[in-house]
Amino acid sequence: MKKRRGSWLQRLKSWLLRAVLAVAAIWIAGILLFAFLPVPFSAVMVERQLGAWLQGDFAYVAHADWVGMDEISPWMPLAVMAAEDQKFPTHWGFDMNAIASALDHNERSTRIRGASTLSQQTAKNMFLWDGRSWLRKGLEAGLTLGIEVVWTKRRILTVYLNVAEFGEGIFGVEAASQRYFHKPASRLTQSEAALLAAVLPSPRRYKADAPSGYVQQRQQWILRQMRQLGGEGFLQEHNLN
Repeated sequence: MKKRRGSWLQRLKSWLLRAVLAVAAIWIAGILLFAFLPVPFSAVMVERQLGAWLQGDFAYVAHADWVGMDEISPWMPLAVMAAEDQKFPTHWGFDMNAIASALDHNERSTRIRGASTLSQQTAKNMFLWDGRSWLRKGLEAGLTLGIEVVWTKRRILTVYLNVAEFGEGIFGVEAASQRYFHKPASRLTQSEAALLAAVLPSPRRYKADAPSGYVQQRQQWILRQMRQLGGEGFLQEHNLN
């Protein structure tokens, strides 16, 4: 009996190890391939689609249209950096000052504040599930280092803008621009880019087509930050345009 149980446990461990190695191989392949190939879908898109189907919502479609950085208004990458990660061009995937500040805030408040960089958000959106857990954050850290080593900063920004969630079933800046402003992402104005960036913290709660007072205030704050960063000159300085 003990031998059978030991044999069963050995087989289970072997299968688990193979599963872990298989997932790791998929992630490594994804990091290498998507360094230059368009991204057809992300893990968060798959999660949203499966979740809708499981709830019986067969009308839901996670929609995205891939566009290169040359097909995106320069205001859009500037807006997301101003809103989410102003040190993006210079860090290696993590903003240690922001992490320390968030930890200090979370110890004193019931409202949790995040400190994820655009690189971390890209890694999570591309390869992991939504939600909060130490396991996910640990995997996110490893994947973030992977894309920072293999991808250029411009590539990370391009992928982020193509997989970020901007609303219910709306992924990527091209789909968002067409949905909310009825024009391609290449023609987004400074104000429109700031409005899209303003909904990113909670895109299924905040609405770009019906912005609340908070979203409008955040949009104006982002516009001020974009000017303080130096406008389009900030992109040129860091070879991000």
